[in-house]
Amino acid sequence: MSLAGDLELGDRECVALVGGGGKSSIMATLAGEHTGSTSRVVITTTTRIQPDEIGAPVAWTDDPDVVGDLLEPGVPLYVVIHEERRKLIGITPVAVDRLFRDTDVDLIVVEADGARRRPFKAPADHEPVIPSTATTVVVVVGIDAVGRPAEDVAHRPEVVARLTGTPPTVPLTLDDVAAVLLDDGGGLKGVPAAARVVMAITKVGRGTEEAAATLASILGGHPRVERTVILPRRP
Repeated sequence: MSLAGDLELGDRECVALVGGGGKSSIMATLAGEHTGSTSRVVITTTTRIQPDEIGAPVAWTDDPDVVGDLLEPGVPLYVVIHEERRKLIGITPVAVDRLFRDTDVDLIVVEADGARRRPFKAPADHEPVIPSTATTVVVVVGIDAVGRPAEDVAHRPEVVARLTGTPPTVPLTLDDVAAVLLDDGGGLKGVPAAARVVMAITKVGRGTEEAAATLASILGGHPRVERTVILPRRP
């Protein structure tokens, strides 16, 4: 099954990716799955991303008229504003809302959080940056965060420590990780009321299958979580 199928995406979606441990990989996979399809797809960010995280073609504008004219079925369009200090600067959540409302795009995938390539993330006051039109929010975590101290694996370990009560020098348990992901000030922060929530556990491989299944069971028991998916470690 495709990743879009695993996430149970509908015919028209604005998907926001938050958390840590594989947002860029999910974004790239969804772009690849829709290449050559009949779907009109926009890939963007409301934060900053590395230049190697985007492909071509690129629209260096958030103007719906321009973006709409550039959209072609089966050719994902990357939308950013400019480059600054070797990072690509994305568009505002309001601009994402405009693109979703004012163009005939079928799928927008927006990286709405930064994690500095860490497998686990708890948000600061100004994070995440989720568009109000998001229909699905995918909360991402790498299973390799379990059993290691927050100071080694988490972006914003001080926030993780506050949410879990576990010092950042102490290895994180499955319950610690779940507590952050399910907290309204953690993984569920800023999720629009009407959006679906999907939890994505990434980097799962030999020796971590049982932990991933247990974590998925804990997360799936929360009333706000519609679906959990377990994604294998990339070769």
